[in-house]
Amino acid sequence: MEIKNIQTPALIVDENVFLQNSINMSKILSGKTLKLRPHFKSHKCAEIARFQVENGAIGLTCAKLSEAIDLVDSGVENVLVANQIVEKSKIATLAHLANCANLTVCVDDIQNVKDLENACGLMSSTLNVLIEYEIGMERCGVSSKEEVLNLARFISSCKHLKFKGVQAYAGHLSHEISGEDRLLETSKNTEKLKELIAYLNENGIEVETLSGGSTGTSIIKAEQGLYTELQAGSYLFMDATYKDLNLPFKNSLYIVATVVSVTSNITVVDAGVKSCGIDQGMPLGVGFTYEKIVASEEHFQLHNPSKKFNVGDKVLLIPAHCCSTVNLYDKIYFVKDGKITRRVQVSARGCSK
Repeated sequence: MEIKNIQTPALIVDENVFLQNSINMSKILSGKTLKLRPHFKSHKCAEIARFQVENGAIGLTCAKLSEAIDLVDSGVENVLVANQIVEKSKIATLAHLANCANLTVCVDDIQNVKDLENACGLMSSTLNVLIEYEIGMERCGVSSKEEVLNLARFISSCKHLKFKGVQAYAGHLSHEISGEDRLLETSKNTEKLKELIAYLNENGIEVETLSGGSTGTSIIKAEQGLYTELQAGSYLFMDATYKDLNLPFKNSLYIVATVVSVTSNITVVDAGVKSCGIDQGMPLGVGFTYEKIVASEEHFQLHNPSKKFNVGDKVLLIPAHCCSTVNLYDKIYFVKDGKITRRVQVSARGCSK
């Protein structure tokens, strides 16, 4: 089947670009101490996760327990939940899941650590733990070396928990357009982390894992050599938000939409906020520009597009944010030379718990 025959709105991936993005990431990390632990949130597809593991990833990162369940259920054996799991019912599930895979979770609170230890004791499981260290994201994590040390000592005393190291995620730098500013701020964080690791080592705590980073800082992290795990997610798909960062990855992900109405200055397509994430901006047109776009639930109104469209025409849009867009679809079509080669289920769509 060809793209023109797909019922819209639909999500497609250019298979050639997708594969080249994977190759380019492998080149960035080749010979480096930094290993790829890609973030599941960008594609939410168990099939793509297995592809990443088969092509060198040490495991997957995910944001939610429900995503971790999907990954383990699909056969991925090494999973990091890069978040805090604090609800008692979820902790019980996490402790059970730790019997099924090499599972790691992040913490920043001693009571949470105690709850994890108790649950894993009941399940006779072992859970790996990273302490989240706050380095500018202002989201989760402890902010002092002393807090990290106290947590690390307590975790190390637990029978069913293994202290593995630190998560330090600077997501606020991921889309910093200025390469100089991105490098400068990342380097400041690197020095802060070097001080933390030295402090922990001086106090008898070994840091095996330092996990974090993103597509936008992947090259910097690889060259600096301090991090051991890279949590890049968008590199396979990319999106409009990343387009000005001069990275060695190209856009492979597109929304296919159909023109449903045309007036003298407005072209309306059948994709809107229910089929395109706009949390980081509006989509870009492929092969055309527009003066303004108005979004509603089921439509984008393209004002004064640079190209003349007719009702029934197919248009391609590049979403501003691939992660929130993928979560709106049940499936992704892979396309090569204009023809569909396969269909991949978005197996973790809606997994927000």
